[in-house]
Amino acid sequence: MGRGGWLIGGSFVAIWASAFTVAGVVVREWPPLWALGIRFALTAPILLAIAVAMRGRIPSAADAVRIAALGLFGMGGYLACAWLAMARIPTGLVALICATTPLLVAAGESLVLRRPLPRLAWLGLALGWAGVALLGLLRALDGLDGAEAAGIALAIAAAAGQAVGLLIFAPAKGRVDMWAASLGQTTVSALLCLSLAVMLEGGPPGMPRAGTLAALLWSMLVVGIGAYALYFIMLKRVPTSTASALQLLAPPVAAVFGWALLGERLFVSDIIGGVLTLSGLALLLHARSRG
Repeated sequence: MGRGGWLIGGSFVAIWASAFTVAGVVVREWPPLWALGIRFALTAPILLAIAVAMRGRIPSAADAVRIAALGLFGMGGYLACAWLAMARIPTGLVALICATTPLLVAAGESLVLRRPLPRLAWLGLALGWAGVALLGLLRALDGLDGAEAAGIALAIAAAAGQAVGLLIFAPAKGRVDMWAASLGQTTVSALLCLSLAVMLEGGPPGMPRAGTLAALLWSMLVVGIGAYALYFIMLKRVPTSTASALQLLAPPVAAVFGWALLGERLFVSDIIGGVLTLSGLALLLHARSRG
């Protein structure tokens, strides 16, 4: 992989990790669901303009349903649970738990879609979930309060939601236009989050402070649009196995960002559980790259 590939990969990891940090900034002032709903509602017109400019293909009715499911579970549901979790536990911990999505996807493909997994992949699954279980157990022994327990549960729900969305969308992945798919799932996510915000968080929030507004704009433009486009560029410049490995760097980088920028602290138990989980993910990705 050349210097350009490493630059693209490194930029993607940094931007992807920053998604959790800027979300942590936003949820300190704004209700999470309202913040997400507004973010999605503002992003959708931009994506519509890009899709029209790029002459994106309109998906078939069947694929549109899969895109809607991806928006409902894989983007809207995933981020709603993740942002609610980040209002309760450190952003780096949420990033780590959400990184278990590939474990759930692999298990779903094997158990639901009946696609066989190599033995090494099953070892990766076992090791990854052992890390999450150890993380939760050690935190509980340390004294887990109600907010922390809810945060961990919400982060696991976020990973599960993203996995469900990806599994439903998988058959359409090679057929749909990337910008049309992004527009569709963002629109569905906006409707979901705004509806939940009205029901669970009451009226809309007031005007945010400059720092919160900057974080929301970063989340919308740099993460929501830029990282999505950069990922597809990366897949053209970087081997798929390398791209998957680079994504494993996002949780520890997010933890560093949270420590440096938000003053968050992770326990030794979080680090131990994180190492086990990421090791399991690495094994799983290695096994699947070998077929």
